[in-house]
Amino acid sequence: MKTIDIYYQGESVGALEHLEFDAEETFAALQAAIAGKHNITGEIVLFIEDEAEPVEGDAKLQDKAGRAGIKAHVHRCRKIEVVIHFKDKTVRHEFAPGATIARVKHWVTVHKFGMTEEEASHHHLQIASTTDQPDPGTHIGTLASCPKCKVEFDLVTTPKVNGWAVA
Repeated sequence: MKTIDIYYQGESVGALEHLEFDAEETFAALQAAIAGKHNITGEIVLFIEDEAEPVEGDAKLQDKAGRAGIKAHVHRCRKIEVVIHFKDKTVRHEFAPGATIARVKHWVTVHKFGMTEEEASHHHLQIASTTDQPDPGTHIGTLASCPKCKVEFDLVTTPKVNGWAVA
């Protein structure tokens, strides 16, 4: 029996979790196992990391697995409204819950604000009104819960260190 490593995040899940699952199993079985493990009630959907639409429940795990397994996300929201503030501008966009912070940051810096990759590398997404800067691999769905299905960020620059002295 071939198994697949499943790495997942989600609403009510907390940190990145891991399961090993039979490669022949379906995503519906995986979704049920995750819901049971974390006592998630109500209708949930399962996404593959950075994919816009939920994965079909009857799809086999082996059909979506990469070399490192599957990176998935479970959530009750099908879309997360992301609001990003930068200087005097505010932009809004809906992303799937499995979209990573890195993907959202690239979208806002390069596509919305026209930054170069170099300029974008000097900016970070920070949860609005906090000092929390989620890791690039964090799924935005971990930062939003149903029924609100929304998260707000400030786009902040990396502090520049021009030099320091050792006493």
